[in-house]
Amino acid sequence: MSAERNQWEQRVADNGWLWNSAQSQGAEGEPVCLILAHGAGAPMDSPFMNEIATQLAQRGVDVLRFEFPYMAQRREDGGKRPPNPQARLLEKWREVYALVRTQVTGRLAIGGKSMGGRMASLLADELGADALVCLGYPFYAAGKPEKPRVAHLAELQTRSLIVQGERDALGNLATVETYQLSDQIELYWLPAADHDLKPLKSSGFTQQQHLESAADRVAAFLY
Repeated sequence: MSAERNQWEQRVADNGWLWNSAQSQGAEGEPVCLILAHGAGAPMDSPFMNEIATQLAQRGVDVLRFEFPYMAQRREDGGKRPPNPQARLLEKWREVYALVRTQVTGRLAIGGKSMGGRMASLLADELGADALVCLGYPFYAAGKPEKPRVAHLAELQTRSLIVQGERDALGNLATVETYQLSDQIELYWLPAADHDLKPLKSSGFTQQQHLESAADRVAAFLY
């Protein structure tokens, strides 16, 4: 391992972040890193986040994970607390992106699970990210499809991929198809899957299969 990589991984550890190093080289040989934020209720090392980061690394994508302040505080004291106000979540995204951009070479994408991906989508154009990846985008709050969170998605200029379960309670196929979204957004639907990309047993698919399919699509999109 090079001295530069050692220094970077030490810096990741000092910040309390997680780093999954690409296990292979991408199709074009140029490195690509994805900063991946967690959702509202689960930390950066939830089973979902661990698995998707591992799967992406196996497909040639460096993955960096971080936690928003409220989740980092939960980790320290074990207490339950709601997400920070949106302004603080966006501020944290800016802080992380600025540091990572100075340290990694090649293309840098941003995204996340649910809320983490939504916050990334609000900043993708501002930051000049090379791509945006959302896993289970919260198009609306549970039970409130009449109040969609899509206004900014109509104007988005960043190349974007949203991986969504067809029966996601925060954005199902039938509802999302009615939205006006930017031409830069690609939607990748997983059959019978929910917000965590977990399918109905009757579908014949497993969550592991869907996570692998999601990783295949994300890696292909980033390269």
